[in-house]
Amino acid sequence: MDATQKNRTLAGRTAIVTGGARGYGEGIAGALRERGATVWITGRDEKALKKVATDLDLRWIKADVTVPGDWDRLFQSVQEASGSVDILVNNAGGGVRIAPLTEMSDDEIMDSIQLNLVGAAFGCRRAAKVMKKQGNGIIVNISSVCQRQAWPGWAPYSAAKAGLAQLSNCLFTELREHGVRVTTVIPSWGATEFLDAAGLEARSAEDNAKCIQPGDLGELVAHVCELPPHLVTQDVTLWPMIQQVEPL
Repeated sequence: MDATQKNRTLAGRTAIVTGGARGYGEGIAGALRERGATVWITGRDEKALKKVATDLDLRWIKADVTVPGDWDRLFQSVQEASGSVDILVNNAGGGVRIAPLTEMSDDEIMDSIQLNLVGAAFGCRRAAKVMKKQGNGIIVNISSVCQRQAWPGWAPYSAAKAGLAQLSNCLFTELREHGVRVTTVIPSWGATEFLDAAGLEARSAEDNAKCIQPGDLGELVAHVCELPPHLVTQDVTLWPMIQQVEPL
């Protein structure tokens, strides 16, 4: 596929990407925009949103996925400007704090569940209403291999991501008859700011270069969105070859 064809595949579609100002979100937003979609990014860092939006020709709205009113304002703004919401990528998330459960505070546990599960559920609810009325659309929820693997210190985050995957499965059964697709994308080690934000030791530059790059995940999400409307990817897992997990 040449660049011209690539740019046409999502032309006329309107996409929302949460957590779109950095990391995987920036990579996803860029890949969707390259294919012709009108892309709105959200996040809590206004300065970062403005920069990425300018660099990639995106639209932006400052919003916190854990705040229902922010979701209402986002959907109202996007629909008023574009008339539809065709793609929602629930990418916003984070480790909050990675530690044994006994060392975490109740607030840290709540923050992790709110950010990684409840916020996405808020977005899914609003997108589902719009897409059912349209008779089409796709929701892509970015989970984590933590939904399937168990590592010490990752309990609340893993529980939230496992919940997100099951939310996706159940939502698809509700929306399939309305022509709306729901997909879970499951990445592992990424060259993002996740480790820093969670207070974990950073990887070496050499190892980081061999992890999933934001653009890599962007290409995968864009491909999922490009599938013809009679097909859906229920879930897809992306591992970097450098990461060894046994048993897999």
